[in-house]
Amino acid sequence: MHYLDNAATTYVTKEVFDAMKPYFTIYGGNPSSIHQAGIDAKKAINTARNTIAKLLNCYPSELVFTSGGTEATNMCLKGLAFSNHTKGEIITTKIEHHATLHTAQFLEDLGYSVYYLNVDEEGFIDLDELRSLITDNTLVVSIILANNEIGTLQHIEEIKKICDNARTYLHIDAVQAITHIPIDITELDVDFISISAHKFHGPKGIGALYIKDGIQLEPLIHGGAQERERRAGTENVPYIVGFAKALEVGIKDLAEYRKRLDEYGHYLLNRLAEKGIVYRLNGPEIGEDRLPGNISLTFPNCDCHELQYQLHRQGIYVSTSSACDSNNIEVSHVIKAIYPEIDDHKDGALRISLGSNTKYEDIDAFISAIIPLIKKVDQL
Repeated sequence: MHYLDNAATTYVTKEVFDAMKPYFTIYGGNPSSIHQAGIDAKKAINTARNTIAKLLNCYPSELVFTSGGTEATNMCLKGLAFSNHTKGEIITTKIEHHATLHTAQFLEDLGYSVYYLNVDEEGFIDLDELRSLITDNTLVVSIILANNEIGTLQHIEEIKKICDNARTYLHIDAVQAITHIPIDITELDVDFISISAHKFHGPKGIGALYIKDGIQLEPLIHGGAQERERRAGTENVPYIVGFAKALEVGIKDLAEYRKRLDEYGHYLLNRLAEKGIVYRLNGPEIGEDRLPGNISLTFPNCDCHELQYQLHRQGIYVSTSSACDSNNIEVSHVIKAIYPEIDDHKDGALRISLGSNTKYEDIDAFISAIIPLIKKVDQL
């Protein structure tokens, strides 16, 4: 198997799994119980929360554990909307993850006006368009920091200035960004951040929403006083522990990790060029403006879904879009946003996402497999 789909998910490492195991068996109490088993479980949650807060540079009380990035984004946008009685507008972009887009559509059905910012061919939003749309009636601006399909890293500092001037909340989807680029929450100084552990070798089913101190949201889940009455339900202790360990390891290795992924990305593109393969890199060039390890490629006249299928048959795993939209054979909404003229499924993209387990031999296997597939199309 050559796994090149790390943007969809990463595998739990042995180090993370070993940290989690005692909380399935030895320390299995309910954190809300007041006996020793419950106290031990509660201590584990508090330790993990403190670790995550220290690594991301925020207060532990500003973190709410969720089932992942999708719930975190829903909690932010719906929680704001349900607790708001004055503002009626939301601004987001055309290249957001569906967790944001579908939540925005839901709120639109409830009466909110939602504006979707255009992006250029590299996926960057038009800051002047944001300035023209944001008003005193704008409740929140929701932006994906690192695009999950084309790797664009938005210029959050400029976006934040615009939101601050308008006194508007700013929510950042940082699901793909955490442990891939430096994240200092105090330095970012945004209002909300969505996080998901399975993107950096933590377990699936655990994430967090950062909520800046002092902001109140209407809870989406009722039934208990957990998470300071912001998210009811018995906490997932082993997964919270795994989340903290994965983040700790990921941030420790971040500098070397970024450098290696960019080297792998350049190697992949150079190999294609050496073989005379024509391709289009979707999104920015590899470097400061692109998420390390994210390579989105379009091959002229090639059906990306057919390419993915043929690669899969050879044990090479890539994707054509976000994993949350993998059953859709249409061109990704992200590709359509950066190339509005596209209406043919053959103009879609393959997403090759590299990770900590990627080796040169994985990339070589991809190159060896893709070349005959593309040349076969060229000969037709």
